[in-house]
Amino acid sequence: MSMKKQLLLFLSFAFAFIAKAQQDPQYNLYQFNQMVINPAYAGARDGLSVVTSVRNQWAGFKGAPKTSCMSIHGPILNKNLGVGLTVISDAMGPRNMVGVYGNVAYILKLNTKWKLSFGINAGYNRFQFDFRDINFKVTENSSFNLQNQSYNALDINSGLYLRSNTFFVGISSSHLQNKTLYSYQFADTSGGKTSTTSISYRLRTHTVFMIGKSFKINDHLIFAPTILTRRVGAHGNGDLNLNFFLYNKLWLGVFMKGGYGPGFLFQYYISNKLRVAYSYDTGMKDARRLGPSHEVMLGFDFSGTKAKMLNPRFL
Repeated sequence: MSMKKQLLLFLSFAFAFIAKAQQDPQYNLYQFNQMVINPAYAGARDGLSVVTSVRNQWAGFKGAPKTSCMSIHGPILNKNLGVGLTVISDAMGPRNMVGVYGNVAYILKLNTKWKLSFGINAGYNRFQFDFRDINFKVTENSSFNLQNQSYNALDINSGLYLRSNTFFVGISSSHLQNKTLYSYQFADTSGGKTSTTSISYRLRTHTVFMIGKSFKINDHLIFAPTILTRRVGAHGNGDLNLNFFLYNKLWLGVFMKGGYGPGFLFQYYISNKLRVAYSYDTGMKDARRLGPSHEVMLGFDFSGTKAKMLNPRFL
């Protein structure tokens, strides 16, 4: 099959997978740090890698999500096992969460071209809910009765990751236990009638699917589109990313987030080991009123293996 036919076939999947929801932190630069969405990615860069990122979603909007993340991972045991550590801080409205995860992935070498990884991570999450930031319709059952609540939760996530030098596909699931953090019920006497009102927060399983393929246009240009879908129960959404790698130094990309809007990103290699990335996105129609989102990332690869950049997993 010619490169043109492969490219058309690949892009045809984009609009079939883009659908709609989300509870976990969202990222635009996940292509440059897939550890944040798939534990099976641990060790995939064939060397020790450290990445930190900060995301400010809907800048200027009170209570908008703010996420900070640091991850470190690398291969051990003759590159048959990947291990890693991830620390996440995520704030959204009255909810604040800090999580620490340990990660392990078994890397199976299928042949000289293909590797299949099975990954799992387990971690500890601490949630804080300040219900005083919520305006309740019925004041006698207001946040005054709840105040500030803290909850601890053990969390388990898993994933699969198949890769070659020019292709990858992965799927992962988070919050496998579907743990309920709290559930409260109130007597609502408004309107002269008595009814029961409840609020709850449950960590629902998120399933993420991602696929990418790189196409060498010439010695100075690589085209690497990717598709990502997220699903929570019956709801889902997806991203289509079109990325270009120029002169073995600079990644430029544009993307469309299904049901939301467009954005752009770049990643620049300051050296073979040090890289910096930035993304910007904004909503369309009514979502534009929320304001733009900004994300910054800094990565350091101790192995300095940038020569393998054709592989899309090294985005």
